[in-house]
Parts: sequence; C-alpha cells; structure tokens
Amino acid sequence: MSLTNAPRPLRSVLIANRGEIACRVMRTARRLGLRTIAVYSDADANARHVREADEAVRLGPAPARESYLNVAAVIEAAQRSGADAIHPGYGFLSENADFVAACEAADIVFVGPPASAIAAMGDKASAKARMFKAGVPLVPGYHGEAQDDALLREEAGKIGYPVLLKASAGGGGKGMRVVESDHEFQAALDGCRRESRAAFGDERMLIEKYLTQPRHVEVQVFCDSQGNGVYLFERDCSVQRRHQKVLEEAPAPNLSPALRQQMGEAAVRAAQEIGYVGAGTVEFLLDAAAEPVSNTETSEATRFYFMEMNTRLQVEHPVTELITGEDLVEWQLRVAAGLPLPKAQDALTLTGHAIEARLYAEDPDNDFLPATGTLERFGLDLNASDLAPDRVRLDSGVEAGDDVSMHYDPMLAKLIVHGEDRGQALAEMDRTLAALDISGVNTNRRFLQRLVTHPDFIAARLDTRFIEHHHDALFASEPATDADIACAALVALDQLEQTGDDHSPWERRDGWRLNAPQHLRLAFAEAEGAPPIPVTATRSASQSTWQLSVDRDGEQHLEGRLQRLDGDAVAITLDGHRRRLLARTDPALDGETIILTAAGFQSRLIWRRSDRVDHLPHEVEARLTASMHGTVVALLVEPGQTVEKGTPLVVVEAMKMEHTLSAPAAGAVEAFHFKVGDAVAQGDELLAFASADATEGV
Repeated sequence: MSLTNAPRPLRSVLIANRGEIACRVMRTARRLGLRTIAVYSDADANARHVREADEAVRLGPAPARESYLNVAAVIEAAQRSGADAIHPGYGFLSENADFVAACEAADIVFVGPPASAIAAMGDKASAKARMFKAGVPLVPGYHGEAQDDALLREEAGKIGYPVLLKASAGGGGKGMRVVESDHEFQAALDGCRRESRAAFGDERMLIEKYLTQPRHVEVQVFCDSQGNGVYLFERDCSVQRRHQKVLEEAPAPNLSPALRQQMGEAAVRAAQEIGYVGAGTVEFLLDAAAEPVSNTETSEATRFYFMEMNTRLQVEHPVTELITGEDLVEWQLRVAAGLPLPKAQDALTLTGHAIEARLYAEDPDNDFLPATGTLERFGLDLNASDLAPDRVRLDSGVEAGDDVSMHYDPMLAKLIVHGEDRGQALAEMDRTLAALDISGVNTNRRFLQRLVTHPDFIAARLDTRFIEHHHDALFASEPATDADIACAALVALDQLEQTGDDHSPWERRDGWRLNAPQHLRLAFAEAEGAPPIPVTATRSASQSTWQLSVDRDGEQHLEGRLQRLDGDAVAITLDGHRRRLLARTDPALDGETIILTAAGFQSRLIWRRSDRVDHLPHEVEARLTASMHGTVVALLVEPGQTVEKGTPLVVVEAMKMEHTLSAPAAGAVEAFHFKVGDAVAQGDELLAFASADATEGV
C-alpha cells in the first residue's frame, strides 16, 4: 500500500535536522514519492541538505537553541510548508517528548514513538527503575532522585571505583565521565553537570559501576501501532572515544545464536513494556570478561545488562540495513502512516557482515579536538580504487566547497561497507578509507585506518576501552620511509611536468637543460617544522625513469617511474617494485602537500624546490590559544595565581563538548583575555601566562 492511501496519508515530510541525517532521510522519502522539506539555520543557508530538498524553511540564527532546537519555529515551518509529517532524524528534537506533543497538537504526524514512550526512556534514572521492575538485568548503580553532592559522592563510594557518571537526561556521550577515585569525583561531577545543563537543560546525574571490560552491544527493534514487535539483530559499538561511537558493526562478532536471540527478545519486551511504536535501539553492556561456562540460556543471560534505550533511529542504522536488506527509514514512514510492520520476525534474515566508520572533522592526535574550515575536496572515487559500488555506501551531508561550522556536531559522513563475512568487510573498509579524497579540514580518516587494521580489532578482542588500551599503537607516529619520500618525489616531478609548457623547453619547470642530463633538487618535510630531507632527481638518458637520491642519514639511491591511472590513482615503480597508490595534493595547507594513500597506508609530505627549502614552515612558539571556535564556560584559577604544570586553567565548549586548557609549565596566570560566556575564535590567545623559568631572578 502506498503512503498516500495509508490510514494516515502522507504526501510530504519535513526533516527537522541537518547534515547527513537530513540527506539520508530525504533519499528514502523521495523514493517513496514524498515531497521533502528541509529546515536550516543561518549557518546552514547553503548546506547540502538545503540544496537537495524540494523546499527549505529558515528557522533562525546559528546556535541550535535558536534554530534546530526551537520547537515553535519547527512547527511553524511545517505548517507554512504544508508538511503532513515531521521526521526528526537523530539528535536535536528526536527524543523530545514536548516536541512530539506539539506535533500532535498541530495535527502533524511525528515519525517516531509516542511522547509517553520517549518520556519513559528519556529519563535514564526512571528508565532503569522501570526495567528493574520488568526483570531486565541492570548494572549496579545509583538512579535515585536525591542529587546532593555529598550523597552522590557517598553512593559512588558504596558502588566502588571506577564509576561512570552519566547525565540522567543525556545521551551521545554528553555529561558523562569515568571517575577513577574519590579525589577526582567533585571535579568530574561539576564538569558533567555543566555539559548536561548546556546540552539538555537538566543537570541530574546517575552513577553506575564502570565495568572494566564491557562490550557495547545494541539491538535494533521496531514496533507498530497494531502491537507487533521485531528485532533486526544487533550491532557492536564498542570502539568509542569520549563515550561516542567511532566504529560500528553488525552482527556483533562472537555471539552465539542463543545469546543473540535472548538479547533480541529482551529488547522487544523492553520496547513493548512502554508501548513503543517505530524504530528504537535497546543498548546493552555485554561483559566481555565474564565468559559463559556453557551455551545454556542461564549462563549467558547473566552476561548482558540494560544500559538505555534510544527512542529514535540511530546514526549506525546503515549496518543493520546492509545485513538485512531492509530500508529502516521506509519502515519508519510506513509505521508512522499507520501501516503494520513490513515483515514478521521469522521473515527477517541476516546476510554477511557490515561495518560503519564515522568520519569526523577532528584531530585525533590532539585529543580529538574538533576542526573547522572549508572542504577543498571531498568524495570517494569507487572506479579509481576498484571498489564494488554494491558493497560500499557513503552517507554524507557535505560536498567539496562546504564550510565545516563550529556550531554543530563535527561528523562529516559515515562510510559503510558490506562483505560476505567479517574478514572481507574489514579489508573492504581499509581499502575504502584509503580511497576517500578529503582535504581542507583535518579528519580522523587515518586514525580509522589504524583501528580497522589493528590485530586485536581484526581478532574481535573488543571492549569500550579499546582505544585507551591500544593508545600507543593507535597514536604512534609513522615516519616516512625513503621509499615513501621517493614516491612523493615522483609525484612532485610529475606535477612539475604537467604545469610546464609542452611547446617550449625554455618554459619547462622540470629541470630540463640543453645538452645535459636533467637534474632537479627537491626538499621534503614530514610535518610543519620538521627538518627538510633533500632529494636529487636525475632524468635517465631514455627519459623513461628518474634516478633518485634521498639524502637522510646517508644517501639512498632508487630508480623510479610514475604512470598515471584513472583519477588520482598512480602506479609507481621503485627498483622494480610496483605499487598502486592514490596521489593527491592538499591546497588548503601552506605550500604543496602530497598525500599518498593505499590500504593500511598513508604518507603526507610537504615539498619545495631546493631554492625554496628555507621557506618550509617552521615551528612557532606555543601559546595558550583556543584550538577551535567555541565559548568560554569556566575560568578555573584567579589572575595572579601560581600553578603547577598541568593545572587546568580554562574550559572552552565547542561542538557540544568541553575542552580544558592546562598550564604548560609551572608559573602564574597574569590575566585572562576573555570572561565566562565570551565567544572565542580558533587561535585566540585566551590568557597571559608567565612560566616560573621566565620569572626567576626578576
């Protein structure tokens, strides 16, 4: 049955969200024949989701509270555009019971659960209590109403450290801290409350025992208004940073069929207990340290614990779509129109394995600080990388030329791959990450490559502290080899040839000389401020190869040639060893930067002609500056106060997360240049600081 002939006919839908979320929903809505309506803030006036919609309505200024979180403005936009329904996406108003009530009052279909179900699960403390009464296993913790600081600290002591502080109204890692000891408790509590108040307008906390080796396994559930409920299997979301997911996969590895069924049926019972309708995700902690003694129901049932229920579609829903062959947004729209679930439980099948990687604008090597700027390049060339289009999916809300704003979540896109089994999916993910063409903004692409090629991830030895446990390997510097430098030199030489004048040898810039071999001297640096590595290139008599001399700790001599393939793909041969690579330049960086990528590999090198070596970027003196655009939320010391190295000085909030600037050395804070509530730009000097060494003897 079409949506226009359903019990609640739908002809148009407004998507009350932005970015890749809105683009994803629009894709299915258009396929079903619905008119799509976008909403936008001033910061998103030319965003991709606005450009792709049939219509778009302005909500307000850039801050989310004045635009995407403004219930009255969203309802007015739906009424002005004549929308039959509102799809909230995921995030923003998707789990706001008051917004659902406002939709009902305006006679607009809300594509999601009823307000009562959102309220039942939206408050984490009351949800825990309700699940306890229903007999769902819970992690030991405190979920009470009393919120006195001393009481919370006492309860944490009773539970036993480490404990997890969580915002009662929270989600997405906001207002969440792991507390290792009693003396850390108060500072963590204060930080959680600030984040929770800013994100949810609520600073109530709950406390749970922090399992030392938990896996985060969630079950996708779906219910309709006729009382039917199914689970579409599970996803493992254990690899996280700052309690936010980085990699997700389905099905969860190393789960027995019995445990998969137990968790799925428990999730459906939890949803039906609260009268749920639509797509939802029941999240469990699976104790990886508690190996089952047998494959019986009793032994395995004790291994998982209810954590929370997200009463919306999840960011990671594509992995479920790829293993089931179902479009979950289509399911949502059909259920919202009053139609029954498309399939019963016994008709759902699980095929292959899918993995999703979240591509963020951030710097993993700098504590994952969000990055802003303009995307000079953004795309995925499947043809140049010999990738199978039916096994690769890129869900994005940006295109080349788009600005990455400080105002919203830094996620740029989701890369999803599907394989016949987990091994094939992992290999496909590694190759696809290498094929991503991104420049202009720092991203976590290389970090994701390190994750999916780490031996313990390949072996599925997973828990939620995976990144922490493997920090040294995941953040290890990877110095370029002489072969890497030689490859980059061949790319640079090819660029010089491409930019020369083919009609006049006197205008060529490739080192051509009359009656003499071609010589060219280049210099490469692995990072800004790094010492240059000289390379001398001499064209062979046959003009088909270059003799390369890499002068680093003794000269290394290599013979090489480069062949251009499709797109950015090149074939580079060094001393008879041929490699296929993707070779790109990053115009957003100072000077010419060559980026070479392949599966499990990336090298980034800044290069110059030798007569410009002195202009390679050098290190600048470190200052106490803002690493991104944001807002000052706390000044932690007084002007004139002496501090030790590492003392927290100021807290800046950006992209819904707090970032603390600490003293680089023992010394004194002379003055703050901003006050609480002030907006700061990336690079702004936040305070004047005098180190103890600088003031000695004065």
